[in-house]
Amino acid sequence: MVKIFDGKKKTKLGTEKRPAVVNVQTEERWKEVASIFEKNGWKYIIGLEPDKPEDIADLEILLNPPKTKIAEKEVGRNEPCPCGSGKKYKKCCGK
Repeated sequence: MVKIFDGKKKTKLGTEKRPAVVNVQTEERWKEVASIFEKNGWKYIIGLEPDKPEDIADLEILLNPPKTKIAEKEVGRNEPCPCGSGKKYKKCCGK
């Protein structure tokens, strides 16, 4: 399955329009997770399901947001080769 950008901006996780959804197994864990959400001011929905495995993926995303990656500049064909040979990249390592 290929994801295609549909032109719509996704709403931020932990807001009214897109609350974080987690499932826990015990009442104690429910209170612990709820306090984390409350402390950070995030909107959430917590399901208490003792017979299912715990799922706190949305909480982990909010606590550890992905870092922005900066692409390194690529060497142009007519620039000097980064290996230090003195030749143009296209005649040296850019074969």
